[in-house]
Amino acid sequence: MRLQLSTWVEVEAYLQRSRGIIVPIGSCEQHGPTGLIGTDAICPEVIAWQVGKDIDALVAPTLPLGMAQHHMGFPGSITLRPTTLIALVKDVVQSLARHGFERIYFLNGHGGNIPIVQSAFQEVYTELSLNPQSNSKLRCRLGNWFAGRRVMELAQRLYGHQEGQHATPSEVSLTWFAYPDSIKTAKLVPQIAPTDRFYDCEDYRRRFPDGRIGSNPDLATVAHGEQLQVAGVADVIDGYRAFVEAP
Repeated sequence: MRLQLSTWVEVEAYLQRSRGIIVPIGSCEQHGPTGLIGTDAICPEVIAWQVGKDIDALVAPTLPLGMAQHHMGFPGSITLRPTTLIALVKDVVQSLARHGFERIYFLNGHGGNIPIVQSAFQEVYTELSLNPQSNSKLRCRLGNWFAGRRVMELAQRLYGHQEGQHATPSEVSLTWFAYPDSIKTAKLVPQIAPTDRFYDCEDYRRRFPDGRIGSNPDLATVAHGEQLQVAGVADVIDGYRAFVEAP
């Protein structure tokens, strides 16, 4: 069940049977010569949509922008400031809580969002703690589709050390499964990208000229993407159900 394809009447009825909702969140950033710029939003979105169908969970519109300052050396990348992302997450949580949602599960596709979203949760909880009339039942959870047990095991089996850290064959495969008409090809040199630390966007571009980190997305296939979606859906169903059903 997708929020943007529902009416307020349907959402009001949903709240009679569940107080949980899934919010996909990603980023708009380069993913190497063959990865789509929207990868980090597409991956959690397509998994969340299937979870919604499978277990009658409401899925909010995807938040497609994240904290991606280190990718700004590559055209097409868009970043939010950490403070902007914190404000955005807070506004989404508080809007949903206003209507009676009590378990808000953010399904994330971008590693750079993790500390920022967690900080937003702490801002929400601090305001609740300082307000004696607040909704003490409100809980937020951040799940990362790429860190689920089944997904990680499958990625290791398919790609081993060539999975890497950014523009990975697993995320490229999942986007190709979702959008097979948008498959890209390019010669990757070197085949497996280097790894290193980085700081700002200029440092990132200097160390990783084509945008990849440690990965070989030449291994990506549509068939792998289908397998990864199945694994990701199973991981998220487990995590979401445990979160919603917890006391």
